[in-house]
Amino acid sequence: MSDHASVRPLTVGFDIGGTNLRGAVVTDEGTIIDSEQIPTPASSHALEDGVVQIVRHLQRRHHIAAVGMAVAGFLTPDCRTVRYAPHLPWRDAKVVDRLEERLRLPVRLEHDANSAAWGEYRYGSAYDENNWVLFAIGTGIGGTLMVNGEIYRGAYGTAPEFGHICVVPDGRQCSCGKRGCLERYCSGTAMATTAREMIGSHTDLDSDLLRDYRTRPDEITGRHVSLAAREGDPLAKLVVDDFGLWLGRGLAMVQDFFDPSLIVIGGGVSTDSALFMSRALRAYADNVVGAGHRPLAEIKTATLGAEAGMIGVADLARDSFKESHA
Repeated sequence: MSDHASVRPLTVGFDIGGTNLRGAVVTDEGTIIDSEQIPTPASSHALEDGVVQIVRHLQRRHHIAAVGMAVAGFLTPDCRTVRYAPHLPWRDAKVVDRLEERLRLPVRLEHDANSAAWGEYRYGSAYDENNWVLFAIGTGIGGTLMVNGEIYRGAYGTAPEFGHICVVPDGRQCSCGKRGCLERYCSGTAMATTAREMIGSHTDLDSDLLRDYRTRPDEITGRHVSLAAREGDPLAKLVVDDFGLWLGRGLAMVQDFFDPSLIVIGGGVSTDSALFMSRALRAYADNVVGAGHRPLAEIKTATLGAEAGMIGVADLARDSFKESHA
């Protein structure tokens, strides 16, 4: 092994979102010590330029060994090409090859949920847990399955799609083209949809949420519901109770499918877990096959927050650096 692989290298982890492009310098202890952010460029070439720009700026202050990029979308199984990213301009883009040539550094590309899961596995709620599931809830539902300490990708690199398990045949229309997907009932977006439906059917409630949005229900968001529920609003509490019910059913399906020892609830909605977790745990126990006669997974919330993806993909990039210097 070369001397380079024995040092404690700094790496850059990127969160490449539809709105902002952020790169963070991460230590091998999972600590962010510096970062830069720009608005996400609109074209494929400009987006690559943005990554290079941030890395170059960070290199002025730190010795960078490798770069990792967390992307929401479909990647090739070798994690070198972005096949399709719904909120980014990359289509069949060989971004790893191009960026490695420009930066002269190892570049690691990973799905955003897998990146967050790796961060939790290395430094957070799932530390040293080998068989577990990340259930990431935001505007939709993403997830990661860890098997024997490795990310399970499936035959074509797209597993798992927890959010698109059908739970209500002929139910709510999903952006994927199907109906009744779990994320249409259990996500930040779904919370707003449920609130709009309940505004029309619970007109007798003494609810500020009802009064504020009765005439403009399309303006309500999941965040509005969460804030109102924290204040004890009765309509909002009904909405988050429904959310918890669907979450528990979803967790039960995951338990039945994969039998993990741990399920970590992550994503932006997890910050409000106190509102719905009690209901979710009851629904989980009620719906798992063989409950009372088999071990159930421990349920935790993620601890690294919105930075989990950057921390995780930076650590994966560190592995790429070590492999290249072995």
